[in-house]
Order: sequence, then C-alpha cells, then structure tokens
Amino acid sequence: MTFSTLVTTFVRSHKREYFLAASMLGLISLLSVTVPRRVGMIVDGLVAHRLDQTGLFQHLAWLLATGLAIYFLRVGWRLQLFKAAYQFGVDLRTRLYAQLSQQGLGFYQQARTGNLMALATNDVDAIEMVAGEAMLAGFDGSLTLLLVVASMLFGVDWRLTLVALLPFPFMAYAFWRISNQVHLKSSQALQRFGAINEHVQESLTGVRALRALGAEPHGMRQFSVLAGEAAAADLDAQRWQAAFEPVVGITLSAASALTLALGGYLVWHDRLTVGALTSFTMYVGQLVWPMFAAGWVLSLVERARAAWDRLEPVLSAPASVQDDGAIDHRPVGVLRLDHVDFTYPGQSTPALYGIALDVAPGGTLGIVGPTGSGKSTLIRLLLRQYAPTSGAITWGGASLAQYRLSTLRAAMSWVPQEAFLFSASIADNIALARPDATRSEIEQVAQIAAIHGDILRWPQGYATPVGERGITLSGGQRQRLALARALLAQSDLLLMDDALSAVDTLTESRILQHLQAERAAGPDSAAGTRRMAVIATHRLSAVADADWIVVLRAGHIVASGTHAMLLAQDGWYASQWRYQQLEASLDAL
Repeated sequence: MTFSTLVTTFVRSHKREYFLAASMLGLISLLSVTVPRRVGMIVDGLVAHRLDQTGLFQHLAWLLATGLAIYFLRVGWRLQLFKAAYQFGVDLRTRLYAQLSQQGLGFYQQARTGNLMALATNDVDAIEMVAGEAMLAGFDGSLTLLLVVASMLFGVDWRLTLVALLPFPFMAYAFWRISNQVHLKSSQALQRFGAINEHVQESLTGVRALRALGAEPHGMRQFSVLAGEAAAADLDAQRWQAAFEPVVGITLSAASALTLALGGYLVWHDRLTVGALTSFTMYVGQLVWPMFAAGWVLSLVERARAAWDRLEPVLSAPASVQDDGAIDHRPVGVLRLDHVDFTYPGQSTPALYGIALDVAPGGTLGIVGPTGSGKSTLIRLLLRQYAPTSGAITWGGASLAQYRLSTLRAAMSWVPQEAFLFSASIADNIALARPDATRSEIEQVAQIAAIHGDILRWPQGYATPVGERGITLSGGQRQRLALARALLAQSDLLLMDDALSAVDTLTESRILQHLQAERAAGPDSAAGTRRMAVIATHRLSAVADADWIVVLRAGHIVASGTHAMLLAQDGWYASQWRYQQLEASLDAL
C-alpha cells in the first residue's frame, strides 16, 4: 500500500470528523479574509470623514464578534480533527502489534527488537502527524490562499495581485528542492533513532552480563556515539526543515516591496485609495500563514513518507509460518515425524534430516545428543515455529499445517530453557494460559514443579511480584515456574527443551517423580488428560523413564531405544550416562 493510499483510506473512513473540521476551517478562512476589507472601509471612511462615532463602534463590534467566532470555531475543529488523527495512530499501532504477534522465529531472526519498538513509537508518531497537523495546515493554508488571492484580485486591484505573485514560482522551486532533502534526512534520522533504541534495549536486557564483565564504560561509549549520530541526523533534518522559513520570508518581502512600489505609484496618481492599499497590504500579510503552512505540510509529509517506508515492509511482511489450516478441533492420536528434513533459511547445511519417529498418546519421547545436534530445532518444528523443508509431521493423521495455528498451539505447552516471566505476581505468571484458574489448581501444579515450597517462603507468597523478565528469581526458579505454567494449561502435548538444566539433580528427581505420578493419574490430574511429552535434554536422567529415546548427532538419529536398550548398545548414550552419574555422585559428596 502506498502512503497516499493509506492516508486516503483513513480519511474516507473518518469522513464525518474531517468534514466537520473542514467546514469550521472554511468558515474561519471566510471570516478572516473579510477583516482586511472591513479595516480598509474604516480607513477610507475616516479619511473621507464619512464615518461617525456610531458607525465606527459598529465596525469595531463586528470585528470583535468575528474574532470571537473564529476563536470558538478553532476550538471546534481541533476537537474533531485531532480525535481522528489520534485514532490513526491507534490503528497503526494495533496493526503493527497484531502483525508482530503473528510472526514466527524466522521473522525475528532478521528484525531487531529495538528498531521494532522505534517503529511503534517514533515512526507511527510521524505518520500520525499527517492525519492531524498536516491535514489542518494543508486545508486551511490552501483555502486561505485561495480566498486571499481572490479577495486581492477581485476585491482590490488585479494589477497589484499579479505583481505580488511574481516571486511565488521561485518559492515553489525552492520548496521542491528542500522537500527532497527533508525526506532523505528524515529517513536517516529515523534509522538513527532505531539504532539507539536497539542499543538501549540490548543493554538493559543484558545489564547483568555487562556488569559482570565490567563492560559498562564500553557500553556508555557506544551509546554516546549512537546518541551523537542520532542528534546529528535530527539536526540535519531540522536544518532543512528550517530552510522553508527563510524562503517564505524572502518571497513575502519581495511581494511586499513590489506591492508598495506599484501601490504607492497608483495612490500618487489617484488610481487607488489609501484604504484599498491598506487592505491589500493586510492581505499580503495574510499570505504568511499559507506559505508557512505549505512548508510545514511538506516537511510533515516527507517525514511521514520516510517513516512509512520503514513501517510498511513490516506490516506487509508475510507470516514466516502460514496459518491457512482449516481444522479447528484439538488433535487426537499419534504424533508422527515421517522422514523430516529441515534447513534454516539462508543456510546450506541441513539442521535435521531423515527424522522418523512416533509418539503415542500418553507416551514420552526423550531427545538427547551433544550440543548442536538439533534437539531444539526438532522442538521448534513440533511447535510449528518453522515448517519442514521436506517430509511431514502429522498428529492424529493430519499434517500440522492442516490445523489452525491457534488450535494447534492450544494443544501444546512449551517449557523453554530460557523461561520468560512477566512483570506480574507469581500466581499471575503461572496462570498465564488460564487466567480463570483457581488458587488450588495453581498450587497443585506448583507442587508438581517443586516450586510450591519456595513460593511459600517468599514474603507475599503467590502474590509476590516478579521483577522484569523474572530478574529477581534464580534460573532454576524461573524454569520451575515455567513448568508449572505449562502444566496448568491442560494441553495434550508437553514440550520441554532442556527445561530443567538450571535445576539441581535432587530437585530434578523430585520433579520427574511428580510428573510421572501426574501423568499416571490421567484425566483426574492437574492437566485433565493423559498428555504425551517430548523432552529434549542434555541431562540423561531426565529421560531415563521415557517410553522411547532417540540420540541425535549432526541433525540425524544415530541411535534409538529405551534407556536399558541404549545402555546395552554401549555407544554415546551409555558413555554419557556413566559420566553424568559419576559427576552426580561427586557433587553429592
């Protein structure tokens, strides 16, 4: 969608507000252009001694009433116009938020969070100005210019009008040159703002790492450089925007000089009255606003166009995972991967290839392997954050792509290694997927995740607020809260991606025992179903009781079987098991 189409579509959808604002502005312009004519009549009446005291007071009363009418009309159009303009910003931010919420990991691997935040603030503000300030200045300035020129041409003297307009073509050329530079410099300024926003976002997110490494001075130097570049870019944009004013000043000065020269000659030869020349001079003065309005509109439009050039690609970006499925009931049956291959976008080496396995309802699949073997990638494919390059993933006989994304994700619970917590209470974080959950249900899943005792030791218990991103909690506590949240969701598939890596072995053993008991309880458990589970982990004790275990290496299954079968094969799994058991026994000493 082009920028002009965007603005036109919005104005049409809010035509009532814009019509009322335009009508009020039209009345203001009509009233304003009558003032110089009225003043000219007063001057001629006083010079000719035709105006008595009563007549003078009547004219002055009319001028006062006109001023009051203009005041109230200006209040009215502002209420109408800016109500619509602010809604423009709301609509754009809503569209952007909806678009970002639907995008998958493929999109966020290329987009920067700080820059996206800048789009939602600075860039949308720039576009919003077109629906408000630019619309006001454009309509009011154009109408005022038309009425003033018409009053000068037909109401005073056509010769003076033609002479006064001689400098305006040169002003139009200068405006065209300046507006091109405003667009370029505004685009650069918005990009610099996005860069500084990105740096701040990354620094605040990684503030603990910066402090631990003593890297604060380096971060400050980087911020200082970015801030300087942003300030310089803004200054360049403002410098070109400020160039409109001198052009207007020179143009109007030239117009005034030419007017006074010709007007003085006409008055001297009795071809024009002093009152008419006074009126014309006041009309020339009224051209100041239309000229300034033209420069102001051009600067706002060019800045908004630059912002739209940055925002539109994000709004129109196709979803990294298409949501075109038709099945809207939750899957029931076997989860199957049939010779699945996957290569990340932009990569040539497959991350997974030839993956074939089944997970029966109520069953547990363990996925193990060395770092970089593809465990997390396999979880992402099951979550449908990515689509397989070849092969098929089916659940209940239907491909995952045949399900609506909302339905599919409602059937899954995911516990990542890096658990994300929101700035809310402990209870609210656990009940994220089920805000209507009772306290009893929340406590039940907290006990399964072995976090209930920790919560009770905190000052406010389940009402204890969590700092931003869970910064007040340890890694193990965040993981256990995320596990409790997943268990409360009542999903059919539990996906755990190294979800207990920050938990000690004793606590891990308790959690696994609780999970086994909860799954064995069936429909009466906290989840309300005999859910299947897929556990990707580097700690083999987490999958020792799984129904089936696969060992990945370089994206391919190199071994599979039960825990006992893999130990008997005496391969990577057996050697890693012995090493981890030795490590656990040494930690227990």
